[in-house]
Amino acid sequence: MGRTNDKTLKEAISQYLDALKLRRKFDETSILAAWPDLMGTAIANRTRQLFIRDKKLFVRVESAVIKNELILMRSQIIGKLNEYVGRVVIEDVVIL
Repeated sequence: MGRTNDKTLKEAISQYLDALKLRRKFDETSILAAWPDLMGTAIANRTRQLFIRDKKLFVRVESAVIKNELILMRSQIIGKLNEYVGRVVIEDVVIL
């Protein structure tokens, strides 16, 4: 007996990938919104641009001192952001 709600494997994989994309987008948006809380107001106030592309967080800051500090803290930042969302969303941080 065939069921009318059976999905083809292709349909199931397609739906799964769509769900993953939505989850990643949600996680990325959560990270961007939480940047001030996670990094503190001193860094957040000097952050001019913040975006995520291909699992990389791009951060543009106005201060050379803050830029150097963020470069030194890169691995801690990645850990903190991924811990916040509970999965690996960010694999690298690029300081602009």
